[in-house]
Amino acid sequence: MLHTGFFTHRACAAHEMGSWHPESPERLAAIHDHLISTGIAPHLEHFDAPAAPEEAIARAHDASYIGKLKTSVPQQGYCPVDPDTSMNPHTFDAALRSAGAVVEATDRVMARELANAFCAVRPPGHHARKAAAMGFCFFNNVAIGARHALATHGLERVAVVDFDVHHGNGTEEILAGDERALMVSFFQHPFYPYTGTEHVAKNMVNVPLPAGTRGDVVRQVVDEVWLPRLREFRPQMLFISAGFDAHREDDLGQMGLVESDYSYITLRLMEIAEEFGAGRIVSSLEGGYNLSALARSVGAHLKTLAQL
Repeated sequence: MLHTGFFTHRACAAHEMGSWHPESPERLAAIHDHLISTGIAPHLEHFDAPAAPEEAIARAHDASYIGKLKTSVPQQGYCPVDPDTSMNPHTFDAALRSAGAVVEATDRVMARELANAFCAVRPPGHHARKAAAMGFCFFNNVAIGARHALATHGLERVAVVDFDVHHGNGTEEILAGDERALMVSFFQHPFYPYTGTEHVAKNMVNVPLPAGTRGDVVRQVVDEVWLPRLREFRPQMLFISAGFDAHREDDLGQMGLVESDYSYITLRLMEIAEEFGAGRIVSSLEGGYNLSALARSVGAHLKTLAQL
């Protein structure tokens, strides 16, 4: 039986943007502690994420932007690149490892070495645009993985699923109009980054939801909007932007999901992956800032992926 891969790297904990910042190294520590204390960790196959090759990153980002980030790394302290996003001396390496986790996970899932994979990485990625860092994100990890799968593994159709409380504007910008990719998402609206509802490309299935939306409504969206479009598209591989800040305990959003909702979404996506893509799924951490809710939600997501 193939296992679920768990990809991370210690460099991902070295990136930080100040002790006040919600996107903190403690997020990964909380996930790791929970997986150990609940007995999930031994059921996963653990990997150190390699740095993504620049060739892979350049499939989603402008070369000039990659070069600019590389030269913006401070020797000490912080270098702001966006109102809420800064680099410290370790950020560029962490961003390379985060993208590299998704690339490596894609290769191993495609090689049938793993059933599926989860990348416990930071910085997150889905706000990172073609030529700009934004919203705690530097490289768009999932978009890089999706383009890598298309470019190097001969796939013709990949789907990106985003269940973060915030719209994945960077992923949309990178993949909009690419007929080889379908992106489905829900997100709180109106809410940061105030995108996703206008001039939507045909390969984008965005479902804006009001603050206070609970799991029963989200499950209905998954069943009645996402799944029909995914079945019509017939994706050969699924990439998940796994943000857990739509949890009812997370103060950075105002939605009402709980752990069982994330299990349900994951299970439904696994059905699609089995139907069209031999079960191939690579999931990558995005948001989730209440440490307890984040750890429990990732645990639920991983238990479902690993069929525990």
